[in-house]
Formats: sequence, structure tokens, C-alpha cells
Amino acid sequence: MRSSWLKKQSFIIGHKPPLSWLILCLISILALIAVLSSSSSSNTDDSASRTAESLIYTNYRRIKEQAAADYLELRSVSSGGARQKEVGLCGKERENFVPCHNVSANLISGFKDGEEFDRHCEVYKVSERCLVRPPKEYKTPLRWPSGRDVIWSANVKITKDQFLSSGSMTKRLMLLEENQIAFHSQDGFIFNSVKDYARQLAEMIGLGSDIELPQAGIRNILDINCGFGSFGAHLLSLKIMVVCIAAYEATGSQVQLSLERGLPAMIGNFISRQLPYPSLSYDIIHCAQCGIVWDENDGLFLLEVDRVLKPGGYFVLTSPTRRPQGSSKEKKRIMSNTIEGFTQQLCWTLVAQQDETFVWQKTTDVGCYASRKQRTIQLCEGEDTQSYYRPLVPCIRVQPEEFYEDLQHWRSAVNNYWSLLTPLIFSDHPKRLGDEDPFPPYNMVRNVMDMNANFGGLNAALLEEKKSVWVMNVVSSTASNALLPLILDRGFSGVMHDWCEPFPTYPRTYDLLHADGLLSHLSSERCSTIDLFLEMDRILRPEGWVIISDTMKAIEMARMVATQVRWEARVIDLQNGSDQRLLVCQKPFLKK
Repeated sequence: MRSSWLKKQSFIIGHKPPLSWLILCLISILALIAVLSSSSSSNTDDSASRTAESLIYTNYRRIKEQAAADYLELRSVSSGGARQKEVGLCGKERENFVPCHNVSANLISGFKDGEEFDRHCEVYKVSERCLVRPPKEYKTPLRWPSGRDVIWSANVKITKDQFLSSGSMTKRLMLLEENQIAFHSQDGFIFNSVKDYARQLAEMIGLGSDIELPQAGIRNILDINCGFGSFGAHLLSLKIMVVCIAAYEATGSQVQLSLERGLPAMIGNFISRQLPYPSLSYDIIHCAQCGIVWDENDGLFLLEVDRVLKPGGYFVLTSPTRRPQGSSKEKKRIMSNTIEGFTQQLCWTLVAQQDETFVWQKTTDVGCYASRKQRTIQLCEGEDTQSYYRPLVPCIRVQPEEFYEDLQHWRSAVNNYWSLLTPLIFSDHPKRLGDEDPFPPYNMVRNVMDMNANFGGLNAALLEEKKSVWVMNVVSSTASNALLPLILDRGFSGVMHDWCEPFPTYPRTYDLLHADGLLSHLSSERCSTIDLFLEMDRILRPEGWVIISDTMKAIEMARMVATQVRWEARVIDLQNGSDQRLLVCQKPFLKK
């Protein structure tokens, strides 16, 4: 028994032991050393055998030997550490809890005119530490690609009555059964299908079809108020990363539904603060019936679009369904005139308009800003600092041409180290009792978050392994300005975030969380490790995975916290002689 290894021997001695007793102790110690020396020389083979048996293998099934787990448990007990109490379960009212997006608290704090739906972490206070449980009827999502087109209705916060009473929603969704919602490709705005809409956009910027978009340098798109993600789902099949952003919604959330389908999405909006993306992030900013009045607030929202749009990039605007009375030509004139003055100040060119869709292109000529006839919108002064939910600013941010010069250097720096993890999750996975093994390409994992993405190496490795996943690459809000632009320039999804705060997404929206060096980085911050793990548990789907790479000291601490949030945890020794260890955890399905 392990406990017998830890029994302590106690000796009662006087203040000054006699000399004869000390001599006897010395003789005993010398004799013991001699015995141990002789036995070690005669049992070299046995010792080597025992050492080999105690190695921690990277194969998941051999990890079950728990050599590392036993070691950490002994270290914890021998150092006097007591087993931490498990965190309790939250009540039903927090099933869809999103921290920092409490509309009632925001209203009490004085936020209005739409700002009450914005992100206000300064108002959010941690009142109770608990694990957010799934709804009673929650089911494990269908694996990709089946889960893209059919989801369980109980997994998202929408009731049957809400579903049936929502006019525009029912045109895009088809209720197959009592407990399922199906999506189809005929939900393409004012067009017959999403494919027709994507083809028209490609033609409007001078391409033959949407298949040519990647060849034209279109690699990532920001889709504002994306509906339920069908536009992004289509373009993802063409290897184009489309990220949906939408404001927090209490029910029928676009972000929650998109993520449930395995499509990139996060909570974000154009109200009062900058988006958590650096300047020059996206090739296309897309708004189809997104409900934003772009000429309000002196064009401040268009300035934010300009900030995150790359030079030469496109702003695509498909107008709302409710249009002014009059002919089609009159409608187009009214639509273009409302923001024409702002686009001229931004040095945008209207390259095409067809039906109710308008496409502007941002200039690549820095000299255009100085040659403007009117300068009602001034250029920003000072350096471009990190745009982490800063207030919107009424000026144009111009980047120097050398902004991209060092990107080629960093592309060669990304390695495929994390590709060794793919057999753990995608091939050598443990199946649930009563379930058949999933057949390729029905992956166990679809939504992946790299919590400390660095250069996006995990994303690159997974793509090279041809895994059908997408990765939300999270870069620290205090990191170098070049990190996230590098990730986005490669066509990956990325966002800035401070892990001392909750992440802007709904519960149960990721299959795999990966963190390399994050715990060591946060050890000097104001963050609480238990709060970080509770946030990870909130956004992780039941039966989802967590992979943490860090120093042995950080992993020891992390494993103890993992037991508090009821994760099944195993430690992996990389066997490369370093102090680095992996902690592989799986979140259980806590049913009510």
C-alpha cells in the first residue's frame, strides 16, 4: 500500500544522548550502507527492469498504469498537502451562464443604448465558484461532419415555442424531429442558396467563381451577425476561415448555434469598444442583413471596420430586407449615398454593386490619405497599441509598409511538435460504453482552442495531419503586436484575450482546450488558477479534452486543481530529459 511508504518513525531522545548511544547509531548506519552497496551491485538487472517498468509512456492506454499519478500523489502527501475539496455544481439558472454579459447588472450600472449587451467584466463579480452543468436533455453533439447540419435542440438555449414563433429563423431551419434542428444550404439571405451568394461575391471582385477566392489571397473573413453560420460553413469547405461575431443574445444565439455546428464564432459587436483583433486582420469584412446602421455615430463603426481590414481588403454589405419605397435604382442610390462620404474619407472604392449587395475595397496606397480633398476624419497619432476592448476612436489607423516585412521569417519558425498529440485524441481515443467506434472522417474533436497559441504551431500541425478541425488561436493581450497578425495572415482564426477574465463564448462550445506554458505565464499575474480551470470547464463540452504542457511544478499544481473540478487527469513524461510534462484531462458528463 502507498500509505505504508509514508509512515513516519518517531524517536524520543533526551536533550543530550549518551556517547555510547551515538557510537551504536554510527555503527548501524555504516553497516546499512555496506548492505545496500552489495545488494545494489548484485541486482543491477532487476533494478533496470523496475526502472523500465516505471516509465511513463505517451500512449494513452499505457498511461492508465498511473505511474505519474502515483508519483504526484506521493509528492503531495509527503509534503503535507491535503486533498482539495471538489467544487460544487451550479444551479439550473446558470446552465447558459456567460460571465461579463449580465444585461441586468449592466443596466443597473448605467449602461444603455445597446451597451448593456456589451462585455463589461468590471461589473462582473464572482459570487460563487461552481461547475456549470449541461441542461437535463443535453446530448453529446453529433460528430463532424454530421454535426454541421444536424444539432440537438436541447443543447442550445432555444425553446420549441421560440423556434416556431421566430419568422426569419424558421425560413432557415427545418425541424426534423422533436429533439433535432437541421440546417440546409438553401438559407442564403435573399438568394436561392449560399453557393449562389458566394459565387456572386466572387464575380463582383473580378473572379470566375468562389473556388478562386483562396487563389486571390482571400484567406480569412469576419462575418458580422452571421445568422446560423451557413455562409461560413460553405466557405470553410473552400479552405477559407470565416469567423462569426454577434452580440450576446439571451436566446437563439447566433454564436451558440454556430459553435454547436462546429463553426468558428465568438461574442463580439460594434457598439462602443474595439474588437479584440489587431489592425489589418481580415481580408473581407462581411455584413449581410446584419442590422448595423453604418452611418450612425459619425461613421465610427466603419472606422472600426477599416482598422481591422487589410489594405486591399473588401467590405461586403448586403442591405436589409426592409428598404425605402421606390424603384430598384432609387434604392441603390439611397443605400450608397448614406455611407458614400465616409468611404471616400476612408479611401475606399466602390468596386461593384449588384442587386442589394455593395462591395468596397480598401486602398493599398498610403498616399491616398494625404491626398483627400476633405479631411473630416483625421489620422490617428501615436503608436498602435493592443486593441483589447479599447473605446472606439474617431480616426484612421495607417500602418507603415514594413508592417509585413518580418512575417516570412516567423513562418519558418513554426514546428510540428504538437502533431504527436493527434493519436491521443483522434485515433487512440477511448470509446464510451455501448458506442461504436466512429468511422473516419467523423472526428471525436471539431472545435479546438489553443489558449496560448504563440505562433499557431498547434493549428498548423493539425492541418498538416489533415484533421477536420478548426482552432481558435488565443494570444495574450499583453503579447507582441506581431503574434496575432502572423496567425491571421496564415488564414487561421485568432483573437486577443486576457485569461484573468472569462472568454466571450457560451458554455459547452469547445471539444479540446490546449495550453502550452500558460500556467507558468499566469503564475506572476493576478489570476486565480481555480477560476481559470472553472472557466475552462464552462466552455468545454462534456467528455471534452484538456491538454496542458508546462513545467513539472506547474503540472503538479494543475493536476490537483483538475481533481477539484472533477476532471480525469493523467500526466505524460515526454522522455526528452526536459522539465516539461503534459497533463491530459477529460471532462466527465455530469448528468442531473
